[in-house]
Amino acid sequence: MGKTSLLQHVYKDDEITKEFDFRMWVCVSNNFDVKKVIADMLESLKKERPRLETLGELQGCLEEEVMSKKFLLVLDDIWEEDDEKDKNKWEDVLAPLAYGGFGSKILVTTRTDSVALMFVKVIKKKEKIVKLEGLEEDECLELLNSHAFAGVENPPDDHKKLSAIAREIVKKLLGSPLAAKVIGGVLKDNLDDKHWRIVLESNLLDQNSIHSILRLSYIVLPNHLRNCFAFCCMFPQDHTYHKDDLVRMWIALGFIQPSQAMTMEDIGGRYFDVFVKKALFDKVGDDYLRKIEKFKHLHSLFLFYKDSDQDLCSGLIETFKASRSLRLLCIFTLNLRMIPEEIGNLIHLRYLKIEGYNLTRLPRSISNLYHLRYLFPSDINNLSNLRYLRLPENYISLICGIGKLNSLQELDMFDLRNEIGFRIDELKYLNDLCKLGINCLENVKDAEEARNAQLCEKRRLTDLNLWWSNTYSRIIDLDENVLDNLQPPKCLRNLRINNYGGSRSAIWMNNVNPIFNLEKIELRDCLECETLPPFGQLPILKSLTLYNMPKIKCLESKFNVIDQYHAFPLLEVLCIERLEALEDWLGRYGEVETTNNCHLMLSSLEISDPSVLLMEPLRSIASLKWLSIMDNDELVLFSNEAEQWFLNNRSSHSELQFFCLKSLESLPSFLESLSSLQKLHISNVPLLRELPNLPPSLKRLSIQSCHPELFERYRKDGGSDRHKIAHIPDIFIR
Repeated sequence: MGKTSLLQHVYKDDEITKEFDFRMWVCVSNNFDVKKVIADMLESLKKERPRLETLGELQGCLEEEVMSKKFLLVLDDIWEEDDEKDKNKWEDVLAPLAYGGFGSKILVTTRTDSVALMFVKVIKKKEKIVKLEGLEEDECLELLNSHAFAGVENPPDDHKKLSAIAREIVKKLLGSPLAAKVIGGVLKDNLDDKHWRIVLESNLLDQNSIHSILRLSYIVLPNHLRNCFAFCCMFPQDHTYHKDDLVRMWIALGFIQPSQAMTMEDIGGRYFDVFVKKALFDKVGDDYLRKIEKFKHLHSLFLFYKDSDQDLCSGLIETFKASRSLRLLCIFTLNLRMIPEEIGNLIHLRYLKIEGYNLTRLPRSISNLYHLRYLFPSDINNLSNLRYLRLPENYISLICGIGKLNSLQELDMFDLRNEIGFRIDELKYLNDLCKLGINCLENVKDAEEARNAQLCEKRRLTDLNLWWSNTYSRIIDLDENVLDNLQPPKCLRNLRINNYGGSRSAIWMNNVNPIFNLEKIELRDCLECETLPPFGQLPILKSLTLYNMPKIKCLESKFNVIDQYHAFPLLEVLCIERLEALEDWLGRYGEVETTNNCHLMLSSLEISDPSVLLMEPLRSIASLKWLSIMDNDELVLFSNEAEQWFLNNRSSHSELQFFCLKSLESLPSFLESLSSLQKLHISNVPLLRELPNLPPSLKRLSIQSCHPELFERYRKDGGSDRHKIAHIPDIFIR
């Protein structure tokens, strides 16, 4: 019913294999021998047969290999012999595996319930037994047709009679995928309804046995193929045939007759291919990748590959794990869609070249290749199907003409330069971008060049970061003109602007419609900016950060005076830091508008100046749960008004943070009154020598980088004031 095929897909799946340190596959079949099974495990793991004789030596070697390692083991096709005897033998097999790491998995396939139940007894755990049902009739018919009509145009529409016969045949296959493949191969030989009816009416189909179906596939073979196939019965089950070797054996035994038109090797090769097409042979990946794994000190590898992506990808995973000494790696392939994350194991790699135009993803682990000097293709921009570019930012900045990657979904940081291939117009046709970061915007020469980026056309863009370099010699008007022409699409959710040098905000930011859907806004280090857009009118804005904007005097929300209007209706997180000129929340707007139109529902607030708390509408926020006061070198004491603010809101705060307050000498006494406070974090307050009384509700106290005297007072082993904080369950002081 496809047990082995199912586990092969699991075994090769990239998402699954990366969860394990290594994998082992063993075909057990009906000749069960303890030493052989353990030796097969070691061969699957180490890629070479162990030269060990005794059971104890084999068990010891396996125990050493799996020690504390997370592994995946497949035991395929276990047969029943003697329940109690087999139970003891399997205990010997599995004993070394008990030393494996947590999360290791063993998958078992068997044809009988009794073997499955016996295995549960051996493992001594209640494991799940999965019984595979056959394919649905339509699924089985589709599989049979895919083999029977392989290479035929418009199948099975042009073969109505054959399609009807195929449906009758499928009813006898009991949903077996293997039977559907094999019978499909038998039917493919002759697309004639007489031949198909002979197969349908065969007694072998009525025996409901995969062996009888395989026998039928043998009987209908031409005479010149029968001997070749029968010879394969000399090999053990699950044997891997090497095409050239098997053909030479057929020739040596006289199964292949010479021909003037073709060599016997070519004829034998065709016979082999027939067995593959008839599903009598299963194709497996090339073995040379396994051979490569044996060269532990290999320095240079050139890999040319033509087969399936899955075969190559699984082979590369093992190669990257084993060949950690590689300095140079070149991969040439048409089918590979992604490079496995295990490439990050090649920590000595200096040179990496990948040629494969179907690549859709480069792994994030490339950032682990600290010694990498050359990353190719330098023509990576030809990978038009590439959707994700998981590379360190300094690598991405080396890609010339990145605009050709028109399937790209994310471009975290694009560094602009005054060179062809690195200008902002490279973004013009990257209309599938969902996430975009643009750096060095000072290299945009004028408004027209900025307009060429056509950000407004990127209908999937949700995240946009705009950065100017931290230079102080820029032209203010130029920065303003550039930002005016970088208007994003209405679908934008998150906007971040850094080091903008203009004195005003962009024109499109002062109109609510273009930024209507924004949920998160960050403005940082905009040193010349004097006014802010009407952020209060954004209906779904949840997070607002304003950092180091020393010329901002008010958070001007430009309220309508209509009572129904509600500013910042969904704002949850607010950060106001290093706004030294800030005088009021609303500036010229009066207290009436504040009271009627702005009822903040903040849950998180981050400030540098406690006096901000005294401005409306922050004066009373019953919803506030988390408050951070940080990055203030001048704060020495809290004013009486600030202390009163805390007392008025004492029932709401659950978490409080004091961070980077270099002049603060003492914490306010009101802390004891904060009846809902559960977490208190104090860090980089170097003059703080003593704590006030803390509330009984406190669950966690964290103190770092404060005055040494504070550490001595409250240290765990004999601090003079340790008893004052003994009621707190979780204490961290360093």
